[in-house]
Amino acid sequence: MANLPVRMEMFGETNVGMKRTHNEDNFAIIPDENLVIVADGMGGHASGEVASKMAVEALKEFFEATAKDPDATWPYKMDKSRSYEENRLITGVKLANLRIFENAQREPRYRGMGTTIVVVAAVREGVIVGHVGDSRVYRIRGSAIDQLTEDHSLLNDYLKMRKLTPEEIANFPHKNVIVRALGMKDTVRVDAHLEHPQVGDIFLLCSDGLSGPVTDPDLLSIVDENRADLRTAASKLIAKANENGGPDNITVCLVRWQGLAN
Repeated sequence: MANLPVRMEMFGETNVGMKRTHNEDNFAIIPDENLVIVADGMGGHASGEVASKMAVEALKEFFEATAKDPDATWPYKMDKSRSYEENRLITGVKLANLRIFENAQREPRYRGMGTTIVVVAAVREGVIVGHVGDSRVYRIRGSAIDQLTEDHSLLNDYLKMRKLTPEEIANFPHKNVIVRALGMKDTVRVDAHLEHPQVGDIFLLCSDGLSGPVTDPDLLSIVDENRADLRTAASKLIAKANENGGPDNITVCLVRWQGLAN
C-alpha cells in the first residue's frame, strides 16, 4: 500500500470535551500508508486510553511491517472472498484486538479495557472502510452526507428490531452499551468494505463524542462551509460538540479524496 499514486489531504484533531477529566480517544494519520485511524477507548482508571493507543499502534505497526515485507507470515488466515488489502486491514485490526485482550488478561489494572476503532485505507481500487464499535465513518459528497459504518451498539440492535420514536431514542436507557469492541474477547468480527470515491469526496471519521451531540445535518453543514480548509472544519466540528454539552471526548479526522496521481 505504501507509495501508491493516491492523492489525499488529511487532518485530525482530538479534544477532551466538557465533562471528562482525561482523553481516552486516540487517532493516527499515516501518510506513507494512506491510512487514517480513530479509536475510542473504554475502561476505568484511564485503561481506555491504554486500549485505544494500543489499537492505533498495533495497526500502524502491522501495516508498516507488511509494507516492508509483503511475504511476511500473517497471524490469521486470509478470507479468499476478500481482496489482499481488505484482508490486510482486517488482520491488522484482529491483531490489535488480541494484543488488547491479552494485556487486559495479564494486568489486573487493565481488566475490562476495550476500544472502538474506525479505519480508512486508500488502495488502488478506492478506499477500504473498516470498523468495530460505534465510532463512525461518514462520506460527504456534494450536498449529501452518508454514514458508511453501522454502529455495533445495543441501541442500533433495537432500532433494527423495531422503529423507535426520537423521544424513545433520546431516553433509551442503555444508549452507550457497545455490543462489539476490541479487547472484549480473544477474537473479533471486523466489518470492512470497499468504497469507490469521487474527486472531492470527504471522509469524516469520528468518535461518538462528535456523532452523539452533533446531528448529521450539522456535520454536513460545518464541513460544507469549511470545505477548503480541513483544519478549520475539524476545529469547528469539535467546537459544535462542546457547544452542545461536550459529554464525551471528541475526535475527528477528515480525508479529502483528490484521486490518483498522474
